[in-house]
Amino acid sequence: MFEINPITLLLLLLFLYPIIRGFLFKFSSNGLKGDVEETYRNISFITALLSGVYFGKKIFIFHDKEIYMRIYNLFPKNTLKFIENNTLVIYAFIMPILVYIIYKLFVFLLDIISRITIYPLIDGIEKFLFSKKNIFKRFAGATFQIPKAICYVLFVTFALNIISMVAPNEKLNNYLEKSLPYKQICEEVVIPVTNSTLAKKLPSIINDSFKIVIKDSDSSQTKQNKLGNTIIYYNGVTLDEGVRSNSKIDEFSKTLARKEATSFGKAKILYNWVGNNISYDYDKADKVLHNDFNVSSGAIPTFNTDKGICFDYSCLYVAMCRANNIKVRLITGEGFNGVSWVSHAWNQVYIPEENNWINVDTTFYKGGNYFNSKRFELDHKAAQIAGEW
Repeated sequence: MFEINPITLLLLLLFLYPIIRGFLFKFSSNGLKGDVEETYRNISFITALLSGVYFGKKIFIFHDKEIYMRIYNLFPKNTLKFIENNTLVIYAFIMPILVYIIYKLFVFLLDIISRITIYPLIDGIEKFLFSKKNIFKRFAGATFQIPKAICYVLFVTFALNIISMVAPNEKLNNYLEKSLPYKQICEEVVIPVTNSTLAKKLPSIINDSFKIVIKDSDSSQTKQNKLGNTIIYYNGVTLDEGVRSNSKIDEFSKTLARKEATSFGKAKILYNWVGNNISYDYDKADKVLHNDFNVSSGAIPTFNTDKGICFDYSCLYVAMCRANNIKVRLITGEGFNGVSWVSHAWNQVYIPEENNWINVDTTFYKGGNYFNSKRFELDHKAAQIAGEW
């Protein structure tokens, strides 16, 4: 039975509503001027929202060097430290202030532009349509509502994107993930603005997933829990098989990190190498997502082929850390790919100099700094330790 996705339906209705309304009420200069004002306010708000989130992240979370140093000199050090250690403050106060300032600026500028250029044009169109038939006026009314329709869709898409990230709900997440219009708008409009360089690598992570199957050790029957004598398979292999290494990987890893004296330095070198040299395997991701486990998974095939998906990245990183006597974990959980939350795997390494475990995500390497970075709080959740070595 055909099932209508409520997110797709919502976006469709939002797009059609102003167009149908414009068709029914025909073209009117006064009405259109009011619509223009509403539209440029909507455009201003969407632009301000995107810009506020982008610059808020860039300054206070990603620490853009050029901008951050200027801000650093303006804020008292204790205040800046408090802001950086409380992500909620950034989202609840800093970003709304940025959004409000940008919004007011854009409204002011667009209002001036509209009064000088758009309003006279609208009066001219009304004179042109005066002697035309009603059906022509109706189509004109519908056509001039398209910008408003686009603004409605963009505004709701962005709102849903924020809600799905900061207040994840499994049912909503499933709807968002299956809505093709929502995903398309996110990929083309929302993500490139809010995630900057990460968006350029979106195809590499958009379908990043892995499947965990728990089977009884005596049979092939799938279990729903981890009780009893069970074996857990990740993309068709056990965890021990996944992180298994060989002399080639071990020797290479030792040579790669030999000049670094600290665990932190070695871990960072290994992170950079894996993230920079392993390519995302699109075909394998598609197979795994469709329950086809006739693939090679784990550290060895990933090292040999220079490609894999998140589980493979994480397994190879484990093998390379172990070769350098670095305590390491493989973590399973969920990652936010810019559209919805998907199954994901990453690592943690223990830094004895700091007596602390830090987060490392080699899969997201090409999207920015994911080595002991604050951005982990934004797009990783539900972390569980799958294994520790």
